[in-house]
Amino acid sequence: MADPYQTLGVSRTASEADIKKAYRKLAKELHPDRNKDNPKAAEKFSQVTNAYDLLNDKDKRARFDRGEIDGDGNPTSPFGYGGGMGGGGPRPGAGSGGFRQQFDFGGEGADMSDIFEGMFGGAGRGGFSGGFGGFGGGRRPAQKGNNIAYALKVPFADAATLSAQRVTLGDGKTIDLKLPAGVETGTQMRLAGKGEPGAGGAGDAIVTIEVSPHAFFTRDGDDVRLDLPISLTEAVLGGQIKAPTVERPVMLTVPKGTTSGKTLRLKGKGFHKKNGGRGDQLITLIIDIPADDAALQRFAAEWTDGRNPRAAMGV
Repeated sequence: MADPYQTLGVSRTASEADIKKAYRKLAKELHPDRNKDNPKAAEKFSQVTNAYDLLNDKDKRARFDRGEIDGDGNPTSPFGYGGGMGGGGPRPGAGSGGFRQQFDFGGEGADMSDIFEGMFGGAGRGGFSGGFGGFGGGRRPAQKGNNIAYALKVPFADAATLSAQRVTLGDGKTIDLKLPAGVETGTQMRLAGKGEPGAGGAGDAIVTIEVSPHAFFTRDGDDVRLDLPISLTEAVLGGQIKAPTVERPVMLTVPKGTTSGKTLRLKGKGFHKKNGGRGDQLITLIIDIPADDAALQRFAAEWTDGRNPRAAMGV
């Protein structure tokens, strides 16, 4: 069983922010889609996800730090306490496999209290009332099933507009997943009870998001950037042109005499922000001139521009 702190490469005093930062870095490096020919990376990705799942849970992290559970979230002794029966009982991994391996009654979630009641006669014989009462502890809760890690690739425009994603789980069932505001590559979503079944209930599904790159949109924080080609005629004379956004095309006004590099802003056409509202779409106009147009070349040869457009640069 791996130490979750070592798996994430952080110290035991690491803050929640440090743990999250370390996880996101490793998740990006080890993501299965980026390591299709490296099965070890997929295995490491699962280990990193499980480690983050444990340390991100304050209660589980505290129990791990106290030595009550191991790196897999399992109790470190059959009684859920470090000392077992007064400190003299078998230890996991000791002797012929430890107490839990010597007495396998159907899995980690097996309730050992019934065994002791049969051995010692139950309540009223030696003070074993309530199962483990004579040993200073109550019945150990049955273990939940394991969490399942999923990787979900989300189209760029869907991430910007928070379009619901149809997800097929391991049991074959499908759900429509609602994306959170501020979603980005590395964002994790927990689906309670959608993991592996267990005696104490099903575990959770942990979905890690990867936002796919777009053919011509790029992300800048909560804003979306776009380089939009325009013709020389549109630049000189101005007018209405159609421009794409992450939702649908819109009509855009190009001012007369526009030069390459001029940026126009479309309010509220970017990504949804975590604290509410949306970013903008920033459109940079790029004049596209045909490479071999005889008429344009004749016009340029006959027309003279008396300005020096590089005068501000001292040349």
